[in-house]
Amino acid sequence: MTEKIALGFGNNIDYEIAWNSEAIKRLILEYDIHDDELGIDHSIRSERDLVVSVLGFMKIGSGGERFVASSDIIEEFSRHFENKITLGGTSVRAAIAMRKLGYTSVLHLVTMNDQVRKLIPSDSPFVCSGTEEKSYPHLIVQFGKNICVQANDIDICTKHATRLIYHSDSVNIEMNINEDFADLVTDAKVFLISGFNAMHSEELFLDRIESLKRIMDKLPGDALVYYEDAGFHEPRFSPLMVNALADYIDIYALNEDELQGYLHRQVDLLDVGQVRQALADLKRQFPIPTIIVHTQYWALAYGDNTAQYSKALKSATTLATTRFCYGDDITLEHYQKIENFAPNPMGAEFADKINGAVDAHFCCVPVAYIEQQIGTTVGLGDAFVGGFLPMLLG
Repeated sequence: MTEKIALGFGNNIDYEIAWNSEAIKRLILEYDIHDDELGIDHSIRSERDLVVSVLGFMKIGSGGERFVASSDIIEEFSRHFENKITLGGTSVRAAIAMRKLGYTSVLHLVTMNDQVRKLIPSDSPFVCSGTEEKSYPHLIVQFGKNICVQANDIDICTKHATRLIYHSDSVNIEMNINEDFADLVTDAKVFLISGFNAMHSEELFLDRIESLKRIMDKLPGDALVYYEDAGFHEPRFSPLMVNALADYIDIYALNEDELQGYLHRQVDLLDVGQVRQALADLKRQFPIPTIIVHTQYWALAYGDNTAQYSKALKSATTLATTRFCYGDDITLEHYQKIENFAPNPMGAEFADKINGAVDAHFCCVPVAYIEQQIGTTVGLGDAFVGGFLPMLLG
């Protein structure tokens, strides 16, 4: 197999709803939900629980991912909104995004059905670990900046755009691995690990890590392994994954929510001192050669010889911003347009300061300045991956 980019491991069908504050208000009144109930960590066993969770995330201004007791809850909730069906999972969304830039890849899938066949790039070779053709939809809730919801004693206005993911996906929870994927990666220069965040069983999780090692043992010696973090249903699994694969992973990437989650504190993303300390603290937890952090203002690489990732960071932030503006309909022309946009002033100032630090451990690029407040917030991290990985091919 001659493909140079290998992407794994999970995939799914997404229901992307169009935000409607009036529909949420009706549900608040119907279920008599009040402000003191709002939270993000309770079990979701009904549509009412789901509404409480969505409002809880909106209230704290954070994105996230949560398990739902049944897909029927997702079906019930989504009927209140306009929605469209898309393909989800970091690996497949990254494959779709990088294909717009002219790059192909090989894929490991866990779910196959007619929608998947329709939406994956037609020239992407793949293996699938799923033995039955089923669909377990993921609910994608997106809201923009300054979205307000007022009902009963609830009064929320969002400060920035973000997204929430809800699902009851047994296939991704089990995350079976088809080790025939090893036959597709023998020429790969870049290898993506993603998609294990929905798993619940530690026994299965450890088994999948061993499968990963056997597959990665077939990679060329100079291949780069890129691990994209995510919101784990079992938070202890994430450090377990990174530390178990520390000898394999070259680049460890995460967003600002995941960074702050590991540190158990808020980080001012525009304060160079706080960000430098945050990265130093994270590096002590996860001694990976290079750490990538991508945020709404900037993206940076932290480690040794990070200047080599400048082009990849620029491409990654450009493709993610292009997706924010144009959603699934992005084109190469859209990408080239965004590529020429001026950087956002706050991100540019931060990047100048941290790049000018005495040590040479940081390479930071600002995100392009975009005036629009409403855009696509799901899949931005996936598009970031899709923009970053091809630039590693040299």
